[in-house]
Amino acid sequence: MNREEALAIVREFVKNENLVRHMLAVEAAMKFYAEKYGEDVEKWRVTALLHDYDWEIHPTLDEHPQTGIPLLRERGVPEEILQAILSHADHTGVPRQSLMEKALLACDEITGLIVAVALVRPSRLLDDLKTKSVKKKWKDKAFAAGVNRQEVAHATEDFGIELWEHVGNVIQAMQTIAPELGL
Repeated sequence: MNREEALAIVREFVKNENLVRHMLAVEAAMKFYAEKYGEDVEKWRVTALLHDYDWEIHPTLDEHPQTGIPLLRERGVPEEILQAILSHADHTGVPRQSLMEKALLACDEITGLIVAVALVRPSRLLDDLKTKSVKKKWKDKAFAAGVNRQEVAHATEDFGIELWEHVGNVIQAMQTIAPELGL
């Protein structure tokens, strides 16, 4: 499975462009970390692209992501990627053991907070976004209330990186694809 095949699956099943942008943002972050740690960049990118491909079809915790796994398996997605997708949702009971699995969870929710912060800035762009702006909004629990800050902090710690360094890394990664994200 390569990036183009993964993106084709995303485009087949995801009609909401904001959800596509979310997966692209997570992909950019995962690419950053795969390069940083000398891991398989293509595999990490595919994992990120596919992690929420079924959200529109199965938008409940009873179904997502586990109900979408058989289709990915039929399409030839490697088991290691399927395992990572399953592990990004605590309710599946699939433990996060590999660095890729830990990175996926660490990168998932934080991208949403970063996008939200960028959108309330005067420029509405990622280019001039700094970590300190995210840090300031982090403290405002009413801002982007859907982002579980405790989960983000725990996932980042489990990934083995300091939270604000991680936020800076993810901002930097997302800046590389800002036009694709509409930011």
